[in-house]
Amino acid sequence: MGHATITPERLRAWWAHKQGLLEPLAHSTPGGELSRAGWARSVGGVGPYLTLQARGGHSRASVDAAVAAREIHELPSARACTYVVPASDYALALMVAAAADKGAEMKVAVKLGVTEKEIDALCDAVLRALKSGPADPDAIRDVVGSKARSLGLEGQKKGISSTLPLALGRLQLTGDIRRVSTNSRLDQQRYRYALWEPNPLKGCKLTVEESHAALARLYFQWIGPASVAEFQWFSGLGVKAAKDALSQQALVPLGDGSDRLLLPQDLEALHAFKAPKDPVYRLTSGLDSLVLLRRDHRSLAEAADLDSLPALTNSGTAGGALADLPCHAIFDRGRLIGLWEYDQPSESIAWLSFIQRNSDLDASVKIEEEYVRSQLGDARAFSLDSPKSRQPRIEALRRAAG
Repeated sequence: MGHATITPERLRAWWAHKQGLLEPLAHSTPGGELSRAGWARSVGGVGPYLTLQARGGHSRASVDAAVAAREIHELPSARACTYVVPASDYALALMVAAAADKGAEMKVAVKLGVTEKEIDALCDAVLRALKSGPADPDAIRDVVGSKARSLGLEGQKKGISSTLPLALGRLQLTGDIRRVSTNSRLDQQRYRYALWEPNPLKGCKLTVEESHAALARLYFQWIGPASVAEFQWFSGLGVKAAKDALSQQALVPLGDGSDRLLLPQDLEALHAFKAPKDPVYRLTSGLDSLVLLRRDHRSLAEAADLDSLPALTNSGTAGGALADLPCHAIFDRGRLIGLWEYDQPSESIAWLSFIQRNSDLDASVKIEEEYVRSQLGDARAFSLDSPKSRQPRIEALRRAAG
């Protein structure tokens, strides 16, 4: 007997279910939430905090405690970008990051007269400097002395002002050192560096190809069904490498002409899945893994709702053509039903709803507002976001909301 057609509503709810956004706020650990939902993109904003609060009701203090205990950590990962990753995935994240990095900065530095031997010596000096404890770049530079040197105006033009960042980047990818926040928070970007003992790559026997296959397996556990192109974007792999990684997963097509694939056990579970009858409101980051893993907010929204997006970005681009959400998001059973920003001066959330507002939705916004006000202080999306820079988006939200 064939399967019935999967409606967009069921698919959205399924993705939300896979992401842990449908169940009552549970008491799983932050690491457990990230193992289920996927690595949380960190760009100096509140995304990781919102990810864990929306799924497990975790306070900022509990997330910071998990970081301090090394149960979760921010490190180079997919596409060599930084994500907050559970301890079980540290080695894999570093493996795929190193493969994606390909020494791009070093290739530029070589043209500026830097040699591999020079960076090797600097790496050794950095490791010796950190034996006495964590240190910020200035303190490390004081200790290593002439082993680190300026690359002058030409280096600045190329985005590499000195040789020290090259060494620090290399040592992070090899698992020898880790970057730690100076104030223990994930939404600010002032760092120290510490020796990583034991090195998470110690004993890791994965080849590069095996690490790509392992990443593909996790990816479809987190967000299947997804397309080959969506996996390729997340992983940063080339066409052949992505194809090789996926060939080891025994994926099956969703059907009905869709280009999405999923794990065989998930196909049966998806057809048997019943979405909750009542709304399940969740406020998340605009970079939440529900959106970012596939980088496709269009499939989570009603087409008419996307018409509201250009006004929030001062863009003439059609809403459905925008690559990313312009604001933080509000979901109901996987459907994008609204957008929000935190207005720090008034300590309030400005928001737009694509559906009729109701008391339960209002209450969910108020809960998020109190969480941001009392625990985070602000809800910047990325490191350069600020109360002043987001004011036009806030005003646009309020105009659109009437």
